[in-house]
Amino acid sequence: MASLQNQLSRLVYSTEAGDVCPNCRKPKDACCCQENTDTDRIASLDGVVRIRRETSGRKGKGVTTISGVPLVDAELKKLTKRLKQHCGTGGALKGGIIEIQGDHRESIKSLLEQLNYTVKLAGG
Repeated sequence: MASLQNQLSRLVYSTEAGDVCPNCRKPKDACCCQENTDTDRIASLDGVVRIRRETSGRKGKGVTTISGVPLVDAELKKLTKRLKQHCGTGGALKGGIIEIQGDHRESIKSLLEQLNYTVKLAGG
């Protein structure tokens, strides 16, 4: 753990470069931290897209979650939008996992198989 002095002395803005990334301390325009996290996440995947229905922590409301999609963040947002339009419901992208409101496992599975992904229905 870094000392208190090092934690408090992090540069977050520079008049020369503007906003500064807290991780690599480079200007936000030259930062490559997001690309590195995307490549690390994609490298850790096994190539199988998993679709499951979750209700825990949602007051009984069902949500379909899609994980393991080997796409970078910008393309995941486009896929999320397409899935939401296909299902006619809302949803979100959180930490590389797509959440679609309601139980739409079968329709999402058929759409992803048309897009040439290997899909498994996970959970119960």
